[in-house]
Amino acid sequence: MHAQATILVVDDEPDVREVLDEYLAAHGFTVVAAANAEAAKALVARQPFDLAIVDIHMPGEDGLSLARHLRERYADLAVVMLTSAGTVVDRIVGLEMGADDYVAKPFDPRELLARVKSVLRRTAAARRGDIGAARVRIGRCVLDLGAHRLTDADGADVAMSSLEFDLLKALAEHPNRALSRERILNLTQRRDWDPFDRSVDLRVMRLRKKIEPDPEHPRYIRTVRNEGYVFVPDGT
Repeated sequence: MHAQATILVVDDEPDVREVLDEYLAAHGFTVVAAANAEAAKALVARQPFDLAIVDIHMPGEDGLSLARHLRERYADLAVVMLTSAGTVVDRIVGLEMGADDYVAKPFDPRELLARVKSVLRRTAAARRGDIGAARVRIGRCVLDLGAHRLTDADGADVAMSSLEFDLLKALAEHPNRALSRERILNLTQRRDWDPFDRSVDLRVMRLRKKIEPDPEHPRYIRTVRNEGYVFVPDGT
């Protein structure tokens, strides 16, 4: 799968573009380079890419803005951000924009290659809706059904109540199927919820803030009018 992947490299430094082009191509990837966000947008509009490596600090439109544009319009396109060494804020903001991973400059091409391969494995699994037998990728997080844990893109635990876990588990185990509030209550075996009040809705809102790149425009846990909620593994 990796050998067939097409990667877009977006960086205003010619040396960086050249190094990544040669190194990734030597490992079987098809590489297309762009010097700025405008050129990158034009390329993505013309041809499909599996992953974009985007430098945050570029003249004109920066990488964060470009990452937001790519995430909003191309749900299947993975994004790896290049950040300046030690800039925690850049990393955090990049992940909040929906980036799948980040690598600090100056970088070792071997580390970047490992990150690229890891992200491509995760995004391929996301399209199937699972990672292993008991782990489910939901947006920017991974739900471990066996361990009752929700982890973020860095592998850190995301605080989650038992009620939220039960709700997320019910949705994850029934991908691409609209579940009514009553059906969710039956699946979670929660007798303390009322399908006619706002309990389920409020918990869905809280979960969206934790897993969705943009909670105001959810892609992974969607509302189906007059039906309930549906978990969409690939976010499309």
